[in-house]
Amino acid sequence: MKDVIRWKDHYYILASSSLADGRTEVLKQGETFAVFDRYGDVYRVLPSPQGLYHEGTRFLSQFELSLGTQRLMMLSASVKEDNALFTADFSNSDMMLEGQRHVPRGTLHLSRTRFLWQGTWHERIRVHNYGTTRLPLVITIGLDADFADLFEARGRTRPRRGVRLKTVRSKTGLVFGYKGLDKTIRRTSVRCSPAPKLVMADGLKIETRIPPHGDLTWDIAVSCEIEQRRNRVCLTYDRAQHEAEHALREARASDAHVYTANEQFNHWLNRSLADLHMLISDTPHGLYPYAGVPWFSVPFGRDGIITALQMLWMNPGVARGVLGFLAATQATEARPEQDAEVGKILHETRQGEMAALGEIPFGRYYGSVDATPLFVVLAGAYYERSGDRAFLATLWPHIQRALQWIDQSGDPTGTGFTTYARRSAKGLVHQGWKDSHDSVFHADGTAVEGPVALCEVQAYVYRAKRAAADLARILGDGEQADRLLKEADSLQERFERAFWCEELGSYALALDGRGRPCRVRSSNAGHCLYGGIAGQERGLRNAHTLLGEEFFSGWGIRTIATSEARYNPMSYHNGSVWPHDNAIIAAGMAAYGDKQGAMKVLTGIFDASLFIALHRLPELFCGFSRRPGESPTLYPTACSPQAWAAGAGFQLLQACLGLHIDGTRRLVRFDRPVLPRFLERVEIRNLSVGSARLDLVLDRHENEVAVRVARRIGEVEVVHVV
Repeated sequence: MKDVIRWKDHYYILASSSLADGRTEVLKQGETFAVFDRYGDVYRVLPSPQGLYHEGTRFLSQFELSLGTQRLMMLSASVKEDNALFTADFSNSDMMLEGQRHVPRGTLHLSRTRFLWQGTWHERIRVHNYGTTRLPLVITIGLDADFADLFEARGRTRPRRGVRLKTVRSKTGLVFGYKGLDKTIRRTSVRCSPAPKLVMADGLKIETRIPPHGDLTWDIAVSCEIEQRRNRVCLTYDRAQHEAEHALREARASDAHVYTANEQFNHWLNRSLADLHMLISDTPHGLYPYAGVPWFSVPFGRDGIITALQMLWMNPGVARGVLGFLAATQATEARPEQDAEVGKILHETRQGEMAALGEIPFGRYYGSVDATPLFVVLAGAYYERSGDRAFLATLWPHIQRALQWIDQSGDPTGTGFTTYARRSAKGLVHQGWKDSHDSVFHADGTAVEGPVALCEVQAYVYRAKRAAADLARILGDGEQADRLLKEADSLQERFERAFWCEELGSYALALDGRGRPCRVRSSNAGHCLYGGIAGQERGLRNAHTLLGEEFFSGWGIRTIATSEARYNPMSYHNGSVWPHDNAIIAAGMAAYGDKQGAMKVLTGIFDASLFIALHRLPELFCGFSRRPGESPTLYPTACSPQAWAAGAGFQLLQACLGLHIDGTRRLVRFDRPVLPRFLERVEIRNLSVGSARLDLVLDRHENEVAVRVARRIGEVEVVHVV
């Protein structure tokens, strides 16, 4: 069966175990992330996501701490609300020392604190003796580094690997090394301060005696080093923590913040914002939200754009970074092995040995049909939000190349629709957001033959051309602006004729290579409202379809209706519920005037967050119908945190409030805002509009939502449309 799955989908994530079968904790900073169990340990179990990863490689595959020969007795463990620090508290179990001496449980308290900074795992271990006698203390830390590529950790096998180098030991630690087939030498350097009693080839052993009511502390640093790179000097625990905390404060200073009368809602949004900041990395081109941990902790074009759109009202700086990065990596030549064509926007880029060797195509891969029009959509939205004309001028050549790709390479057979068909033998079969091998099909369940025109992609192109028309006019090219608007209108007419399925009350999922519609009711059609391509009456009918029992699980809108041939609530794309998908659909519903539908979606997704650890929405969850008093059913390999899942709550709230910010006119507009009953008050603080700042208060009444300006610094107008 494994070979059959691999033949169908090269990048299927093998699941010999589930990420949901035992709670794991996650830390991420920059290009480094760590996945470990609730104790803080990393166990050598393969395949497994646990470990310390840096630039696509696992630099630490084992970190097991024991007291004497026993595992510690857990008291509590958590990650701080801002995701900056993992803390865990333990005690000893009942122990016999030196053959006869009994030490009751609860005599020793051991704490672990951990954070990541600049490619290094910093850990502090503290032990306090609450006993009345001096006690011998033995702490063992088992260590190893397998230097597995991330795709190996996902379960992919390789015919050959590089060479493990001899482990180097010193008084204070040890260094693991690996020379890859890409000729790159990677090292994991482990240092302990003060020095341990014994450094072994597979770990550290600390032996000492701890006085009654005494404290002892050890700091351990695990650094990921790549020989060809200039590595930073390893900082002390305290210095690194100071730098990390300062950087996080700086990053959060630009955000608008949401406070409500509902503490559970606050916990959800606070966790979501913390997750977004954890996933955002600082690139040479600006801030970029990496897609998700563990499998997608890299820049993805589509994911980055959608996350930036979700965060745009709160912090437009993220959109600027995403646009800068994607402009810099826009394809400049055709490379079939990477599915690259001139003007196309990146699908994803990865580092690591397998990417460097071309064993996977994702070193820089362009197999995404929707990232290119969404890039233009984001450019238009960012300019409207910020009024940043200077940056628009630098982006304009990239926008022009993206539009050329849409009209030329994006429609190679002249159908009038933007289509995809992979060229790379190792690339993705399907290249929309639902990119698993079985996600696009006809009503009888048979697979489609390409080139494929997805319904939502046409909506993105429609919105992109209208956005580009506005930008062209701003830059003084009225002729191009008029042409783009005519092209958008023409596309809308063709779309309505080709995609609408009266008997479904919905738009077809896609057109196949022969122009035949895939008469499948899917959540993709909801994106047509977000893109604005749907006619008013059909758009509202489509919204009604998506809120029916066959779609709405009680937690959210499923990716396909329960009556479809390939429906499976445990499928990745054919029956599951994705928070970001729901948020986009809700934004579209609100734009078409269906605020009640948007509120229903917000309520379902919020309710799901109440049952999930840390209020952290995963990438997706299963599409089983909601059962009273029970939680959503988790999906076994879902990434958590995931950027566009974390951003979903902010987009859902924006949709219900009808919040629109025009930075060019210094205007904040609330268009017929609504709030569900569980949100009696919403406060938005530190909302930036150019150099101006606003604090706003929205109070829910029986028939309306009142808007009040609590603080205003600078010139900005607030308009409330009732």
